[in-house]
Amino acid sequence: MSTVNWNLLTDANAVARLGKEIKRMRLERNMSQGEVAKNTGLDRSTIARLEGGRPATLLTVVQVLRALDRLELLEPWVAEPPLSPYMLVEAQAKYLKKQRKRAGRKKPDVLPPKPKSTW
Repeated sequence: MSTVNWNLLTDANAVARLGKEIKRMRLERNMSQGEVAKNTGLDRSTIARLEGGRPATLLTVVQVLRALDRLELLEPWVAEPPLSPYMLVEAQAKYLKKQRKRAGRKKPDVLPPKPKSTW
């Protein structure tokens, strides 16, 4: 697996590279462009343009990745913010506040029967 320095590519070259990768993934799954189009609800020519390096919408790319069962490739785009030291202290304070301060009275397992009514 080669690593690509995406910063050195022009926008057109980056889109072309993505198209080639989508085509490679489709062929790995032994799917035709028509099958991908049918699974996504897109036209086959849209898949061909995407694979040919033509610009596409983000929605189209997501639909094609879903059809290829490769949505996990979008995971690096979602970055969880790192916890600051202050956030860690707040979380610890909330945790400690919820902790029990003392033991409770042990409740009997079986309750005594209630007295019968005198009525």
